[in-house]
Amino acid sequence: MNNLIIIFSLSLVVALTGAIVPGPLLTYTIVKTLDTKRRGFLVGVWVIGGHALLESVLIVCILLGFSTFLKNTLVIKLIGVLGGLFLLYLGTRIIIDVARRKVPRELNEEKKAAGNNTSRSAMHLSNPILGGVLISMSNPYWWIWWTTVGFGFMLKYRISFGNWPALLSFLVGHEMGDLLWYFLISTLIFMGRNRINEKIYSLLLLFCSVVIIGFGVFLCSSAFFH
Repeated sequence: MNNLIIIFSLSLVVALTGAIVPGPLLTYTIVKTLDTKRRGFLVGVWVIGGHALLESVLIVCILLGFSTFLKNTLVIKLIGVLGGLFLLYLGTRIIIDVARRKVPRELNEEKKAAGNNTSRSAMHLSNPILGGVLISMSNPYWWIWWTTVGFGFMLKYRISFGNWPALLSFLVGHEMGDLLWYFLISTLIFMGRNRINEKIYSLLLLFCSVVIIGFGVFLCSSAFFH
């Protein structure tokens, strides 16, 4: 039992420290929360739900020997280029929407008119669970982390299908670390949303788009220069 508590605690702390570092998934969560008019505080939960679903599948694949394939340099570079292009596209879509004034003119007013809401854009991927999956997949450093740090952790604590209590403790602890931070962020953003006017809202979207594009450029360039 003590070993399971250690696995859970360490997994939670490692995940939490990683979640705090700004990245495309956190930026997507902020944008999606700003765009959600009802129960926006749950955006972080849904995003991490998709993220956790993908990680669960990846953990199974790692235990089946998939980690060797992901350590291939060509595979990592390909993921970097495709992921970078995907992020460049998403960031550009935000800028286009803001330029066309496809932002709510009154943030407190519920609108259902098509084309008047940025959630219609590709960046918002209207389904945050799907967004959590796609944004995570687009980041090659997420893949690298799992085939190095994550896999190393699993080896050290003998996490396997045969040792399912340890596997469950590791998975729950890791996802709990992500969930705590993202739920906090989406809650704080949603609570302050009603105090944001249209101009500030547009500036926030533009800032997030620049961050997303920056990550995209970084991932694409890293594939060729590292």
